[in-house]
Amino acid sequence: MILASSLMFIQCTSEAIPGTAGIDGTNGLDGADGLNGVGVQECVACHSNTHRDAIYDAFALSQHAEGATVAYAGGRDSCSRCHSNEGYVNFITGKTAVAIANPTAISCTTCHNKHSSFDFVNDGNDLALRNIGPTPLDLTDVGYVIDYGNKSNVCVSCHQPRSKAPVDADNDGLYLQANSRFYPHYGGQSTMLEGIQGAVIANGSTPIPAAGSAAHRTGASCTACHMGASTDGGEAGLHTFNASFSAPICKTCHTAVPTEVAGLAADMATLHDKLFELGLIAEDGSTLKQTELIPFKTAQALWNYKTVEEDHSHGVHNPNYAKALIKNALEAVN
Repeated sequence: MILASSLMFIQCTSEAIPGTAGIDGTNGLDGADGLNGVGVQECVACHSNTHRDAIYDAFALSQHAEGATVAYAGGRDSCSRCHSNEGYVNFITGKTAVAIANPTAISCTTCHNKHSSFDFVNDGNDLALRNIGPTPLDLTDVGYVIDYGNKSNVCVSCHQPRSKAPVDADNDGLYLQANSRFYPHYGGQSTMLEGIQGAVIANGSTPIPAAGSAAHRTGASCTACHMGASTDGGEAGLHTFNASFSAPICKTCHTAVPTEVAGLAADMATLHDKLFELGLIAEDGSTLKQTELIPFKTAQALWNYKTVEEDHSHGVHNPNYAKALIKNALEAVN
């Protein structure tokens, strides 16, 4: 009886029992038809092959596109954030820096991701940059934040030093320079433009300008000079990232290469020869490890030489600051 009743229960509940269909709901009101093409032009202005092809061609001429140092991202955790597409995306999205198994070179999607707003008329075109906010010097001084107030902020993420000027920890006037990488690394452009983190040599006769006071810091920007419209046959400006003296921002003040850097190259050459004579650098300028203590001021002079050299702007980023670093360094080694 138990078995029979269970079979009846299953049979009764497993078959669908048809019911009467309900009454149809009331149709909603038709929406107003949109106007064909309105608003689309704003997107097409950038998202079209005509616009993008020129960007691709320019970017192909840049050092960012070369990928010559992308291998560093595959072998060193700390290098991945700036030497590969994947490493930078990891970093900017808050993930821990790790070596990348199959790193690829910097590309469009390294710096660009999604628009913050599509209301381009009122909010402006944000260019879908991954980082547009103030950027801290997180590798050397996380409390110091650089804010250009524009899309140049994204440049600071990588173009900042990895180490700071030497410190005389025991205040004995001596220093052991035991590192062949005795320099701010190759990305010190932001701090050179800001006018900070060079070695301030005691009693140097050339005053150090106030931080943030350089004309190129207050009246220009990374993108204005390095991505401006170019009349240089496409070899500079735009997405080549090569500075163009024909960019509009440059022509407002300069008719040729800035004369403010006059004398710096000669001083750099003199300082190079002196540091080479002291056995602190090789002939090609690379730093040499020391096994004995050297005068602390000499270590500072070496740091300043490498700071200006590794900036690669030949002083143009911040002429007065660069010249002050080198002139005081020359006094120290002499």
